[in-house]
Amino acid sequence: MEVWILFNEEIEAPSSEAFEIRRFMEEGRKMGIDVKVYKPEQFDLLVCNDDKRTVLIDGEFRPLPDFVLPRTYVIDTGYFALAVIRQLERLGVKVFNSAQSIETVSDKLHTHQALLEGGLPTPRTMLAKFPVDLDLVERVIGFPVVVKTLLGVNGTGVFLMEDRKSFHDMMELLSETNPNIQLIFQKFIAKSVGRDIRLFVVDGKVVASMERRAKEGEFKANFSQGGSVAEFIPDAQAKDMAIMTAGILNLQVAGIDLLYAEDGGYTICEANSFPGFKGLESCCDVNIPQEIFRAMQRRLDAGSSFEAVSLPSIKKRLEQQN
Repeated sequence: MEVWILFNEEIEAPSSEAFEIRRFMEEGRKMGIDVKVYKPEQFDLLVCNDDKRTVLIDGEFRPLPDFVLPRTYVIDTGYFALAVIRQLERLGVKVFNSAQSIETVSDKLHTHQALLEGGLPTPRTMLAKFPVDLDLVERVIGFPVVVKTLLGVNGTGVFLMEDRKSFHDMMELLSETNPNIQLIFQKFIAKSVGRDIRLFVVDGKVVASMERRAKEGEFKANFSQGGSVAEFIPDAQAKDMAIMTAGILNLQVAGIDLLYAEDGGYTICEANSFPGFKGLESCCDVNIPQEIFRAMQRRLDAGSSFEAVSLPSIKKRLEQQN
């Protein structure tokens, strides 16, 4: 099996993302998988009748792989990376995850719209527009309020405004310095302050999960923001919500973040199409690259007979739990 990984940094970079790419390469060697890592900018695309010669890498035509694993943020690579993924999909290459799924998940509002349509709980969310109507935000969302940029990742672009005054000051500053910024406002879930749950889903199965806790005095629990992590044993409801979220968004590889809800259950905070796993592997007995490669191999072996996860059956279980 040959797998191309799309990655936008140098492989030897000191970041967690580059470390995880090296993990994929290491596990690929052990499993006899031919793993190649390319930057989207190395590609040139042709749209023509000769499908076998429409993808060039570093100016040369290359035989297509069995799978492509995008590990790039849309916020970094934008349209071009998505165009590369779409071209490979059109040529019949299997992709974990599709361009459409990545694009959906990169937009937090679109994600919540899709999940609510699928019957899953998410925090009440409002799309911002300037000038911001403070009275309206206070009436329909309330304070404290969580402010998020539409395209932030790894906990960046997420702020907690404790009261009306701090919210007003922030909005006034943004309206003067960056009036085109795209924001959403979300209801603050007090029960989950400083902690959340990350469930890692691979092809319809939760393979590991952890609870993340923020540093003392901090609001965001992301491992990449310095939070601590510990293995979490999810109950049936948490598993079903994560699997259904990934299914609705058509994500074969997903990091699903849950918040503790006031009613004792959970609500969905975010979905990630490029989930990190350095923190997860540090606290759980799991090998994420191996899980992903095995899922790819199962799909190759099954071919057209592969059966996807049944979302209606999971939705029925969730309704019974509630």
